[in-house]
Amino acid sequence: MHTLAQLRAGALAGLKRLDLSCGLTEFPEEIFDLADSLEVLNLSGNALERLPDDLHRLTRLRVLFCSNNRFTELPECLGQCAQLSMIGFKSNQLERVPAAALPPLLRWLILTDNRIGELPSELGERPLLQKLMLAGNRLRHLPASLSQCHQLELIRISANQLTELPQWLLTLPALAWLAYAGNPLETEACASALETTANIPWSHVHLQQPLGEGASGVIHRAQWQPPAQPAQPVAVKLYKGHMTSDGSPLHEMNACITAGIHPNLIRVHGRLVDHPQAQAGLVMHLVDPSYRNLADLPSLASCSRDVYADGLRLSAAVALNIAAGVASAAAHLHRQGITHGDLYGHNTLCNERGECLLGDFGAASFHATADTLETRALQRIEVRAFGILLGELLERIDSGLSQAGRVGLEQLHARCCQPEVLARPGFSEIVEALAACDSSR
Repeated sequence: MHTLAQLRAGALAGLKRLDLSCGLTEFPEEIFDLADSLEVLNLSGNALERLPDDLHRLTRLRVLFCSNNRFTELPECLGQCAQLSMIGFKSNQLERVPAAALPPLLRWLILTDNRIGELPSELGERPLLQKLMLAGNRLRHLPASLSQCHQLELIRISANQLTELPQWLLTLPALAWLAYAGNPLETEACASALETTANIPWSHVHLQQPLGEGASGVIHRAQWQPPAQPAQPVAVKLYKGHMTSDGSPLHEMNACITAGIHPNLIRVHGRLVDHPQAQAGLVMHLVDPSYRNLADLPSLASCSRDVYADGLRLSAAVALNIAAGVASAAAHLHRQGITHGDLYGHNTLCNERGECLLGDFGAASFHATADTLETRALQRIEVRAFGILLGELLERIDSGLSQAGRVGLEQLHARCCQPEVLARPGFSEIVEALAACDSSR
């Protein structure tokens, strides 16, 4: 984090990224001194209500973060910034999004956790739009013009007031990651699964060291002492209860429970109750430390694509194990009426043999279990996410794959990613196709 004193002293000359969080109520004019170099400006965590009308003087500005401020309207000056492609105004007090505030190269827009009731139709006139984060607002409908956004791959519309999913949304050719939980349109979670889940008293759990933290909560290693049984090591996830970019953490908890038992999902032992601060939580199977995330989160540059370790290479056997495990888990979820919504390498834990676990249900949504055109489309949208993951695995296979096996995987990849949503295979068919590829490798 940089300081205002550094900026005013001219000590940041030539800087490409500036991070200022120091209670600002006004935009510091000294930022314009960085106009020849500044590409990323992060003013999150201040008390700003407006930006200067001449913000376009920052001619190299590509990314702007203004989360956790006091804006009530998305500033129109953003639309004049010729290179600006990523905008983040999460957790402000936004009620209005003027068309003039949308820059021509807009690629990634984050308006999570605001008070927005309507979006301008001009949003669909931004052909580069790839990632759209709208969870936690007051939207009753989406602009139909978004049907023109043929590069839109990820959209988060959870926790709004939508009563239906527009038909055009289900036919977008590039859409792969969709979260819509917490809207009136959503089918409710399976009540029987939620009711029959064991309640585990807080007094039976002894937290140890934290294992990781995400947007929705913190995971700890813990000891669980069931009555009249030996203590056992577990993982405990304590939910924060705040709106995330994906949606409500408590909805995520319900999805984890409803998902049930599958060898490629992390098993839930029960729901935590009687926490002293009434914090919600789950007690889960402790994943062996040999499991690692297959990839890292997308970067500012990659937008909707995971970042893999440089030089990562996989044998065909390992890659096929990962692909088959993820596909099998997704098939299981779809049978339970759940779309994962965030099927990615960074949410896939795997060991050196390719044994894997699909995690992070923050973007999960419920749908009817009946085979309708809508449920089929929702499932096939997720198939495209799998196709992208399969392509990333294919790029990294360096041994053990025959020409016939590679052709089979490439054909499956193409079928999963084809633009016509309902023409994609379902996950049951994908599991069979992967088995055939494995036998011919």
